[in-house]
Amino acid sequence: MTRCTQPGCGGAVEDGYCTVCGLAPAPAAPSAPAGQGAPSGSAGASGPAGASVPSPASAGLVAQGAARPGTPPGPAAAGSSGPAFSGASFSGASFSGGSFSGGSFSGAAAPGASRTGSTGGTRGTGAVRRGTLGAGLVEVPPVPWRDPSQAVMKDARVAEDKRFCGKCGGPVGRSHGGRRGRPEGFCPACGDRFSFTPKLGPGDLVAGQYEVLGCLAHGGLGWIYLARDRNVSDRWVVLKGLLDSGDADAHAAAAAERATLAEIEHPNIVKIYNFVRHPDPGGATTSGYIVMEYVGGQSLKDVLKRRREQEGPDAALPLGQAIAYALEVLRAFGHLHARGLVYCDLKPDNVIQSEEQLKLIDMGAVLRLKDVTHETPIFGTVGYQAPEIAADGPSVCSDLYTVGRTLAVLSFPFKGYSGTYAHDLPPRHQVPVLSAHESYDRLLRRATHRDPRRRFQSAGEMADQLTGVLREVLAAEDGAPRPAPSTLFGPEQHAGVADVTAVLTPVAAATALPVPLVDPGDPVAGFLAGVASLRHGELATALAAAPLRAPEIFLSLARVRAEQGDDNHALANLREITGTTRGDWRDDWYRAVLDLAEGRFGDARAGFDRLYGELPGEAAPKLALGFAGECEGLNAEAARFYETVWRTDRSYVSAAFGLARVRLGQGDRAGAIDVLDSVPAISSHHVAAQVAAVTATVRERDPADLTERDLGLAGDRVQALKLERSRLAAEVLESALAWLLAGGTPAQPVRLLGARLAERDVRARLDGLYRELARHTVDRAARRALVDRANAVRPRTLL
Repeated sequence: MTRCTQPGCGGAVEDGYCTVCGLAPAPAAPSAPAGQGAPSGSAGASGPAGASVPSPASAGLVAQGAARPGTPPGPAAAGSSGPAFSGASFSGASFSGGSFSGGSFSGAAAPGASRTGSTGGTRGTGAVRRGTLGAGLVEVPPVPWRDPSQAVMKDARVAEDKRFCGKCGGPVGRSHGGRRGRPEGFCPACGDRFSFTPKLGPGDLVAGQYEVLGCLAHGGLGWIYLARDRNVSDRWVVLKGLLDSGDADAHAAAAAERATLAEIEHPNIVKIYNFVRHPDPGGATTSGYIVMEYVGGQSLKDVLKRRREQEGPDAALPLGQAIAYALEVLRAFGHLHARGLVYCDLKPDNVIQSEEQLKLIDMGAVLRLKDVTHETPIFGTVGYQAPEIAADGPSVCSDLYTVGRTLAVLSFPFKGYSGTYAHDLPPRHQVPVLSAHESYDRLLRRATHRDPRRRFQSAGEMADQLTGVLREVLAAEDGAPRPAPSTLFGPEQHAGVADVTAVLTPVAAATALPVPLVDPGDPVAGFLAGVASLRHGELATALAAAPLRAPEIFLSLARVRAEQGDDNHALANLREITGTTRGDWRDDWYRAVLDLAEGRFGDARAGFDRLYGELPGEAAPKLALGFAGECEGLNAEAARFYETVWRTDRSYVSAAFGLARVRLGQGDRAGAIDVLDSVPAISSHHVAAQVAAVTATVRERDPADLTERDLGLAGDRVQALKLERSRLAAEVLESALAWLLAGGTPAQPVRLLGARLAERDVRARLDGLYRELARHTVDRAARRALVDRANAVRPRTLL
């Protein structure tokens, strides 16, 4: 990408012309320095950015940086915390100053540590934007992109109860003795000048390029104006100016926003086009303006507000929709964190949905982690900001905390989020959506944990777990499975105990659990891949002789021993895991697996429960809790976990067998059979499930309890299993017949599926199979076809 060389323009040259100024580049002109055009002080002032101002919701859009209740006030002096406002005017806005103790920032981003993606693009005239909103799992209602000219404020004023001094935070511009408050003047407390009057009006041409139509809103760092870019196809743009140009911190934040936005390109983050200056009224001073893309739509705050207007004050967004929003935010955060940046002030006000795309706006609070010092002003909002910010500064973990808090506010009526529960969540039993979805509750509690070390450590990690929770939530709502491979565990290798009338042994349970994945670069991964195709006997020998001592080796060997019925050696292999370590959550997993295998069910459940809290989107900890609960006789608890896993992902067949065993133990024979019938026909365990359904029907059952219908259904299942075997046998014998007719000759006499491998014998066996299938086929056409095939393959005779 070539930068424009026209003085003062930072645009990009495409097809020979600048996308900002519209001119051909000046060959000899140097590029404008990064700091050129930074705003300088001028007459004008306002109250703190925390002042709540009219929302542009009625206009159907929120512009970048639009003022909202809860936007932080101007920072206090270095070394002290800013004021925390909780009155009606401030809606709990706050900011934390630079009074850090220690200066170590937890959870710093590691480049590439989180998944990021890039889809969609900038909206062109008449284009429809489609992002990844919904993650392909949930349909989120689009928010129409409106004509921005209809969103201009008719009366650009700041309500009196929203006016506060930008320096001391005191009320200014208020009515007294029947006289209306002045929009301009001096603070009675500190003497600082304030002004709430827009500096631009309709028809003003800023920098000879941007024609102002009017005000859209007013934000924490400036008025928001709508304008047309006369140099670039009359496209709509947003101009953001300083609300209080006498506030040094506001100047610095605006300059930071300019520099930060200029280097960020992401479909979920508002795009900056330019930075210009324009004379103030009177011409004695000038003010700086950031020129940004226009994002038409609604903030998530207004999306939630609209839903409450329709459904009542305690309404919340559908959980799937709220999670879809959070996943998009995490994509943007992953992009920022990979570049060493933190957003700091996420809340529903700062996210806009336009059509089917989500964008972060108001980038003025963004900080570069390496540049943060004790004096750096940090913007945030009470109820969303992490508790350690004032002492430790911002971090990746504090950013992810704001995602969790935002998600909570969107998904349930979070009363007291900026007061009683400013740094906590309500008890689960008090919130219906948390009671209904335990995994979601656990995800929120990890994301918003008071200790940043206990939170998610990257946006990618949180997104992976949140996606797993979303699949679970959707499956619970409509009963349709939402399977997906895990990024942390391998697939289920076998179904454990398929005999639903047998008792689940601790070793069988421990060795049936999925195995944590190994880094592909780890030598263990290469070794396991190399022996994966060996038969059990050979595999056991190879694993026992492995030159590597790793938990995955011992666990794999224990699994083979258990499948061979050698529980003693399997347990010995599991005990060897204690002499190895991975240095992460996998150590806790292996410790809990060993506790389960050795019958310490309480310890195993406690260990798996901790892992469930850490990995709420994974099926493996829930399956493990089901096994541990069943072994301990906690049938109701085991059934709950089995059902959650099986409902979400039908590849975990051990959950189906476990649920069937538990239901049988609870006397629910019909429920057990229903679960076994839900094992898909394409599953390699379908036949085992049908066999289990037969045994569940008749085995160990009082004859007086049996009915003619029970016996008939069991017989039908057996017959269906027999027919399935007959179909497969016929397919194999058809291939054998074709081989013989093509000249194939066995090297020595051999039998295949009960017939000698010779043409006449194979034909005779096929004839019998097709006629047997025909006798048990209800469909007349299918029966006729089978008889015809039998006649076609039967051995030729003289009669």
